[in-house]
Amino acid sequence: MNIQQRTAKTLSPPGQSATPDVARALRERRLRAREERLAVKAEQALARRSQEQAALFHFSEKLQYATSLPDVYDAGLDAILAALACERASILLFDDSDAMRFVGWRGLSDGYRMAVEGHSPWNRDEANPRPVTFEDIGVSALSDALKETIAQEHIAAVAFIPIMIGGRLAGKFMAYYDRPHHFVEPEIDVALTLARQLGFGIARLRTEQARCAAEERARQLVSIVESSDDAIISKDLDGIIRSWNPGAERLFGYTAGEAIGKPVTILFPPGHEDEELGILARIARGERIHHYETVRRRKDGSLLDISLTVSPVCDGTGRIVGASKIARDITDRKDAERKLRESEQRLTELLAAIPAAIYTTDAQGKITYFNQAAVEFSGRTPTLGSDEWCVTWKLFMPDGTPLPHDECPMAIALREGRAVRGAEAVAERPDGTRVPFIPFPTPLRDAFGRITGAINMLVDISERRQAETQQRLLLDELNHRTKNNMQMLQSLLFCAARTAHSEEARKVLKEASARIAAMAAAQRVLYGRSDASHFAAEEFLPAVCETIRQLLPDARIECGIARGVLSNDVAMPLALILNELLTNAVKHGVKDHARQGVRVNLTGEGGRLALCVEDDGEGFDLEEVRKTSSGLQLVLGLARQLHGTLYVTKNPSRACLDFPAAKI
Repeated sequence: MNIQQRTAKTLSPPGQSATPDVARALRERRLRAREERLAVKAEQALARRSQEQAALFHFSEKLQYATSLPDVYDAGLDAILAALACERASILLFDDSDAMRFVGWRGLSDGYRMAVEGHSPWNRDEANPRPVTFEDIGVSALSDALKETIAQEHIAAVAFIPIMIGGRLAGKFMAYYDRPHHFVEPEIDVALTLARQLGFGIARLRTEQARCAAEERARQLVSIVESSDDAIISKDLDGIIRSWNPGAERLFGYTAGEAIGKPVTILFPPGHEDEELGILARIARGERIHHYETVRRRKDGSLLDISLTVSPVCDGTGRIVGASKIARDITDRKDAERKLRESEQRLTELLAAIPAAIYTTDAQGKITYFNQAAVEFSGRTPTLGSDEWCVTWKLFMPDGTPLPHDECPMAIALREGRAVRGAEAVAERPDGTRVPFIPFPTPLRDAFGRITGAINMLVDISERRQAETQQRLLLDELNHRTKNNMQMLQSLLFCAARTAHSEEARKVLKEASARIAAMAAAQRVLYGRSDASHFAAEEFLPAVCETIRQLLPDARIECGIARGVLSNDVAMPLALILNELLTNAVKHGVKDHARQGVRVNLTGEGGRLALCVEDDGEGFDLEEVRKTSSGLQLVLGLARQLHGTLYVTKNPSRACLDFPAAKI
């Protein structure tokens, strides 16, 4: 028995079947129930539509007063939640890298947002994107990983609604439901309306922000123009001045009222009028003129050097309607450049006038300049920017060993960043002739201490070498003649001593012969060197001691330490002093010549030298014997000549001469 039969039986009297009236009543009742249900659904639908319209109205009202994009996002989220009756919502927009980023959300965790950010169901350039809905995420075609992420957020249904701005996809908003949800067409229409309003609101705020930024840039530009020290001028394509900043007033002397409306040629000195036609022609072609240097005339008629930068000015349609011009006073720079050129010219003339080879290189060693003397010195014309390190053809060490150019003093100066002094080298010309020279390479640095190059002067020492050779020959000749004279004098003294009848005479002649021998020993040391102005103590002392040993064969003379440098003017006096002190020690201080000896040292300290003779005797008192000993008187006189002092001690017996060392 169905429901209708049971209902009819219930309404019929017991024992009677349902009558036609009863059946009609049942139909009417069912119709009324259906109408009531439809009325309830219609009332609910009307209430939803009313709620949707109210949400849209409030959203539109809030958009009118929104002053920032976060205000728009907040209003949009409120409207989405109210109009679509969803539990959660979010708004995402494309960033500069075309990735969807959250800009506003309600009820979403940080982990969820990080997991799904960047996802979009549409391509960035999709022309007509449509809403995408998932009524039940659990049975959707989404990937398992994405389903799991959404499920962990307890989202059961979701709608993706595209946001369009200027006819292009700009982002999306999303509505989230905690339970599966059936999306109906009116609901999708409301969602699209929300998306349109959201797009309008975002576009309006972006436009407003862009306008404010443009106004701020315009104000900054005006401030820059007004405060600039440079002259900033605008003109139309007929060359008529349209704007004139304070910098132009200061530079050219015209006020804005005097200049605006006048042709820009009021600034052109005679002979420069044709420049304006060329400038305007280039501007009309859309060209930009960079740092054009020319001359302009002030109001008072004076001329000044300026650098111009001229750019086209376009209207809103991109049509060129004029030009902007920036003029900078470069008078000081031109003066500095002129002075620099004059200074360089004077330097070039100076270097050319110096009778020595001079050249310069860059920091890498490439030749950048050379004077005529360098050409004459090297026997060739160097190639600028190609030749390296030196202007010479070939280089050698003073001993003839080949010297590579990249190991020459100039290369060392650049590599190590220091001036090189005291070096010598030999240059070979292409014709095979060789020139000894001394280089003076010196690095050049900029204001920051960086090496920018180097300068070198090559001093030809051929004449000096010839002079040194001639001097050596003269010294050898002098040494030979002096040696012969001393040998002759010594022979004469020896013969005279041998034939003398008086013992006193023989003694005097032997002493004189010994003194001549000591002087000869000093002379051999002095003139046996290339430099006759100085000689070493370690050469002098052994030579004189050996000569005295030969004159006193029975004596044991020990030549000890010898340090210091002696000048040639102390050689002879010092040799005579040493002869007297050694002779005195051997004669009076040593008793047993086989066992006892005489010790000699020559040391230096603190700019002074000390010649000491020590023996094993008792010694003597200087004051007691100075008046009776002619040899001691000779020593004291020679000591004064050397600006020295003689002092003696006993136990041990020692006689020392303290005198100044040679100044090098």
